[in-house]
Amino acid sequence: MKILHTADWHVGKVLKGRSRLDEHRAVLRELVAAVRDHDVDAVIVAGDLFDTSAPTPEAQALVLNALMALRGDGRDVVVLAGNHDNPQLLEVYRPVLGKLGLHVIGSFRRPDAGGTLAFTARSGEPVRLAVLPFLSHRYVVRAAEVLAGTAAEHNRDYAARISELIGALTAGFHGDTVNLVTTHGTLPGGAFGGGERQAQSIFSYYFEPTAFPPSTQYAALGHLHRRQQIPGPCPIWYSGSPLAVDFGEEGNTPGALLVEVTPGRPAVVRELAFGSARRLRTVRGTLEQLEGLERGDDWLKVIVEEKPRVGLADDVRELLPGAVDVMLDERFRPVPATRRAGSADRGARELFREYLTATGRHDDQVAALFDRLHDEVTS
Repeated sequence: MKILHTADWHVGKVLKGRSRLDEHRAVLRELVAAVRDHDVDAVIVAGDLFDTSAPTPEAQALVLNALMALRGDGRDVVVLAGNHDNPQLLEVYRPVLGKLGLHVIGSFRRPDAGGTLAFTARSGEPVRLAVLPFLSHRYVVRAAEVLAGTAAEHNRDYAARISELIGALTAGFHGDTVNLVTTHGTLPGGAFGGGERQAQSIFSYYFEPTAFPPSTQYAALGHLHRRQQIPGPCPIWYSGSPLAVDFGEEGNTPGALLVEVTPGRPAVVRELAFGSARRLRTVRGTLEQLEGLERGDDWLKVIVEEKPRVGLADDVRELLPGAVDVMLDERFRPVPATRRAGSADRGARELFREYLTATGRHDDQVAALFDRLHDEVTS
């Protein structure tokens, strides 16, 4: 059977106030086209469909329409909650989308209550798919209690609990079935893409690749935005994001993974690259140098190598319409002013001018504006 593994859509993401819904719409169309072109049997969306836990109606409409398009031609579509998603919202979707043939898992479920899916692929193979949505420290304890039916020992660490939960979900794997696991989390040794939520990617949220049993033929992960394979007892892959989420991901190649797997054999994985979204790029130089840059459709982080002055950022944005982040090169950044002896004897105008000079911000227009405001206040 053929599987398309994708994750970390982050629909609703805003880049320095700029909406990216049009980019997401184009990327998801590219994703749907890849599913059709490769005649995929199942699609796994391993979390972070949305960028926030309270997605806008527009973001929800875009995601739901994409999921329905992926479901076309009778494909199985499996969706789980990531750390950016609201698991309760996905649970609201669950019964309705379930009627339409989509498997949606927002919260942890026991193997016999939807945590381990059993279905026959369009290509005829019997499939066992263990699904573990993202769990915070607080909820991983609750999930263990649901599994055991008794009060959990709170001193057990996160990695041990995740391993226990995956072990329970994969207990029904057999040699004559396609055995898959999907989850959303951080494995040690994984390379960060740049846009991950750091508070939920730190060491205390790690779990080990050994949590996946050798009987697993493919583990489809979400959370790290860079597409990569993790060494382990079975093929373990992060699909990465289908578009660069922020400027920390300039070096990533957005896309998805095409997986072919049959019972008793490890998966064969092929990387698919997507190019519908606007590229994120960092440029630097003086205004004169920046003026010579080719004006493409990229989103730009611009590092200006000039002294600060009023209107500098506006000049850069007028010159480069794609500039969403304008900052000074560290060599030209103002330094903190130090208090000089005898400052109490000088007037406000003189002190303000000394401050501007000491911090590298001197500008005649700013000084004149200060004088006018000072006169208005003190007259």
